[in-house]
Amino acid sequence: MYKPTIGLEIHAELSTKSKMFCSCPNVRDDREPNKNVCEICLGHPGTLPTINREAVRSVIKLGLALGGKIPEFAKFDRKNYFYPDLPKGYQISQYDMPLVQGGELVGVKITRVHLEEDTGRLIHDKSGNSLVDFNRAGRPLMELVTEPVITSADQALTFAKELQLILRYLEISHADMEHGEMRVEANISISKDKKRGTKVEVKNLNSFRAVAGAIAYEIKRQEEVLENGGKVTQETRGWDDAKQATYSQRTKEEAHDYRYLPEPDLPPLKITKKEVEEIKVELPELPAQKRERFQKEFNLRAERAEILVSDRFLAKYFEEVVSELDEEMQDDSKNVELVFNYLTSDLLGLTASTNTPVEKIKITPEDFADLIALIVKGELGSRAAKDILAKMFVKGGDPREIMKDEGLSQISDEGELKKVVSGVIVESEKVVADYKKGKTAALEALVGRAMGKLKGRGNPEVLRKLFISKLTS
Repeated sequence: MYKPTIGLEIHAELSTKSKMFCSCPNVRDDREPNKNVCEICLGHPGTLPTINREAVRSVIKLGLALGGKIPEFAKFDRKNYFYPDLPKGYQISQYDMPLVQGGELVGVKITRVHLEEDTGRLIHDKSGNSLVDFNRAGRPLMELVTEPVITSADQALTFAKELQLILRYLEISHADMEHGEMRVEANISISKDKKRGTKVEVKNLNSFRAVAGAIAYEIKRQEEVLENGGKVTQETRGWDDAKQATYSQRTKEEAHDYRYLPEPDLPPLKITKKEVEEIKVELPELPAQKRERFQKEFNLRAERAEILVSDRFLAKYFEEVVSELDEEMQDDSKNVELVFNYLTSDLLGLTASTNTPVEKIKITPEDFADLIALIVKGELGSRAAKDILAKMFVKGGDPREIMKDEGLSQISDEGELKKVVSGVIVESEKVVADYKKGKTAALEALVGRAMGKLKGRGNPEVLRKLFISKLTS
């Protein structure tokens, strides 16, 4: 039985206003190539970089969230290598004195978190030409390196997802893998004893599906190589998403010598305890803390808390709705469940179908709470509530006003409902006979027919009570 040993290197672009070492705008969707560039990020001779203070604070903030150590001193280094999208011929990064040392997340120990500048982007066209877009060059880039302690694809995936969530909760990175704002590299080896096997690096995994697929495939591939009497080659491999397989890019006989040297144009960083404490105060409630609180405070099952916490805007919206509802009526776990159901099924269904982020919806938490209150009080039926919610989603508005304007208020008056009940009984001889034989499902069929006649506006509880009373008298 082979034991996998996996270490991750995760890069995330920071969402600062400007680039890492110049004043060029740090724009997410810069569709015009080579627009957001200047002499500094293009590496022109004689130019000097300047450290982006906010980027430094962002990495320290992440380090504190991960329980890492923030050293008193840090510095930048030159990482020397040639690649067409690296304009200076070297990358300003950090080597032996990073901003964050250690830390832990979901049981995985972290070696370091450091700050560097991103490279440009190569675009290969159908004619075989390669073009370079330097808009991305010089963007602030965080790199996190784990200890080689991960033992499965599932564990690696859990770590990467939780890190993405924390980056978003801290509001330091959008961490959108589809936009290349978060990239994962996995170092994988297998062995049957305590001695580690030969390491293979899988580069540029740009989706969670790719992370899980590449690690699982690579473990299986290495097992087959060893079982057939071969030797695993130390190399860099890529991931072919269409084939769901890794492929060799280049062999690595030994670790590449980047000839790091201290960056001569940037001063070392002195990080005071006062500055660290100021940043620590800015830390929000993190996902793990919010999950635990939601389960205790709202009596939510773990999987339900996870759904809410997976989007910080959704979690915030949920809390605000429940808070508004508590002000209007007595706190009740059934009300919380109703909020959860309408929020995660109906409202999220509307956001998904229209590709609308939760933070952009037009329904205020107050109006959503009012809608739930109308349902709880029996003034609005389920079908009508869904119709009103759909109208609110388009233009916002007070649910009570929409209910009045559309004539959707729930009918609970027994005198009015008795006429409908009597009519349904007369028209439903077979269903009535089934009910009298003890078939309980027949009662729901009768209620359903009555609701149909009332266009969904009847109070189902009152209808149920009237049918039972009429059929047993």
